[in-house]
Amino acid sequence: MKRALITGGTGFVGANLVRRLLAEGCEVHLLVRQGFQAWRIAGVQSLVRLHVVDMNVPSAVLGVLSSLRPAWVFHLAAHGAYSFQTDAQEMARTNLLATMNLVQAFLQAGGDALVHAGSSSEYGFKDTAPTESELLEPNSDYAVTKAAATLYCGCAARKFHARIITLRLYSAFGPFEDPRRLLPTLVVKGLSGELPPLVSPDVCRDFIYAEDVCDALIRAASVGNPPLGAVYNLGSGVQTSIGQIVALARQELNISEEPRWQSMPDRSWDTSTWVSDSTRIARDLEWRPRFALTDGFRAMVTWFRDNPTMLEFYRRQQHGGSGAAR
Repeated sequence: MKRALITGGTGFVGANLVRRLLAEGCEVHLLVRQGFQAWRIAGVQSLVRLHVVDMNVPSAVLGVLSSLRPAWVFHLAAHGAYSFQTDAQEMARTNLLATMNLVQAFLQAGGDALVHAGSSSEYGFKDTAPTESELLEPNSDYAVTKAAATLYCGCAARKFHARIITLRLYSAFGPFEDPRRLLPTLVVKGLSGELPPLVSPDVCRDFIYAEDVCDALIRAASVGNPPLGAVYNLGSGVQTSIGQIVALARQELNISEEPRWQSMPDRSWDTSTWVSDSTRIARDLEWRPRFALTDGFRAMVTWFRDNPTMLEFYRRQQHGGSGAAR
């Protein structure tokens, strides 16, 4: 039985990975911060071990890893990925300092692999799909801290000959995604025949379903012999505009309401070109997405329909927020 440790395990991607690892028979441990929100793991919390740790304290992180000695470490904790997270100091603490502490503890405690969740935002604006060797031009505090963390992981991997891999995630979506994000907002409102306020239809994303993300995370930890400090783009390789995703939602959910385009302002990092080049991860890890956007969208709709309590929770969360779909 593999022992796995996850940071960010109570977040969106983490909650999906927790369930996937449990289904595969792993012993799962989560590093969580004081006052963490448990709603995403409510159904499986009794099946995992929680360790409340301040990841900015190196000795605390080392103490847990030295005690557990997990084979796999998945570092998914992050701050600043959402528009409502604006504290640059917290981004530096969570995205960079905590990453450094975790990597150092992993190197001392030992283990098979550490997989770090990077971000496509590290590239900044590009007019084509960037390869992993592309010049990084981060254009936000969040992107700067994520790029720095990726560089540190690569440096440590090469210096100590350790399996430390970064996956630069594009626009992941699926069960347990933050209620304020585009896809859950479209689905939840769409199930009532409504559309939310929207940004420009020309804004683009590369959407990747949560199950495909979990596939890639596990393959990065266990498959092949990637180069030291390897970095991989993790996206579908298909660019989708907001106009296209809204059209899909209207078709799948029979929404007659017309979109109110630009009833919400675009954000500073919105762009009409945002798509991954996933050539390297397909070659090295033999990973390819199993879910097309339509398949993932339908799976997400089914998840909400099969979980009426969660659907109502999302409705309450969206009603209490801005309702903006970005």
